[in-house]
Amino acid sequence: MKNPLVLVHGLDDTGRKFDTLAHYLKHEGWQSVYCPTLAPSNGDVPLEQLAQQLVVYVDTHLGADQPFDLLGFSMGGMIGRYYVQRLGGLRRIQRLVLVSAPHRGTWMGYGRSNPGCVQMRPQSAFLQDLNQDLYSLKEVGVSCIWTPYDLMILPATSSDLGLGDRITVPALTHPGMVKHPKSLAAIARAFSKPID
Repeated sequence: MKNPLVLVHGLDDTGRKFDTLAHYLKHEGWQSVYCPTLAPSNGDVPLEQLAQQLVVYVDTHLGADQPFDLLGFSMGGMIGRYYVQRLGGLRRIQRLVLVSAPHRGTWMGYGRSNPGCVQMRPQSAFLQDLNQDLYSLKEVGVSCIWTPYDLMILPATSSDLGLGDRITVPALTHPGMVKHPKSLAAIARAFSKPID
């Protein structure tokens, strides 16, 4: 029996961002794929607030005890990490798949001055807090999928968590990371990984 999947979108996106990926995963045998829309997704609220929305969504749709697997794309990876590392997700998440997430920040965070974007700047207090106990993530099966050609996560190597399975995909665009055939296959493999 495959775990339910929760897919968390990034900046300026909605759950519809995952239409291609959700269809692919359902075709691969996952019956329950959830794609919440966290709002506002434009960076106007701190990422902690979006992570709290994720808590409510998960508890409402999956119940308080159901184990599940989570994917975070881009900003959604940081929301997912906050959920896992600060809001009790370690008790429920079995596999955490992080796709093109700015673990050490992105220079693109300087393009806007709203709270969520400031939190994704290199050396932000938010990122330093999460990264100080990065190794707590070893309690779940972590996979980090990224592309060296990413022009949203600058430098692109910021998407390499340095922990768990580290997979590079030759997608030429940031949005392509949830549509590129090799990325879709890598995500499905990550969600199929046996739990220790």
